[in-house]
Amino acid sequence: MISSREDVTRMILASKVRKGLQWHEVAEMIGQSKEWTTAACLGQMTFTRAQAEKIGAIFNLNDEAVAWLQIVPSKGSLSTAVPTDPLVYRLYEVVSVYGSTIKELIHEEFGDGIMSAIDFTMDIQREEDPKGDRVKLVLSGKFLPYKTY
Repeated sequence: MISSREDVTRMILASKVRKGLQWHEVAEMIGQSKEWTTAACLGQMTFTRAQAEKIGAIFNLNDEAVAWLQIVPSKGSLSTAVPTDPLVYRLYEVVSVYGSTIKELIHEEFGDGIMSAIDFTMDIQREEDPKGDRVKLVLSGKFLPYKTY
């Protein structure tokens, strides 16, 4: 019996390791980006029925697990307030150090509002560099202005 979406995430990760799959391969099989597919498989997005069934077939999930993939997850949930994983912590550090700068520049360019994490895309690429390869992370979210009423 499955008691949470996290149980299904563990099932997916175990199957991914057993099968030797990479996220970009899974994404190609379901016709979505590697970034969205990875987030969904890690429990941060909701699969449609058709997508959930494809994921079920890829990872040999039972019907109950496929049903869990279609339930809206609790997004943005980390195990601790400050992440302890070194890579996730570095992203937290970027926002801690540059968050006010990003906010100031967005407000200067667009006005009073926020960048959507709902109408959002992300692209992660390797950027070759003779001094050591770099991670190129592009976040693109729709600007949502605050309204007066």
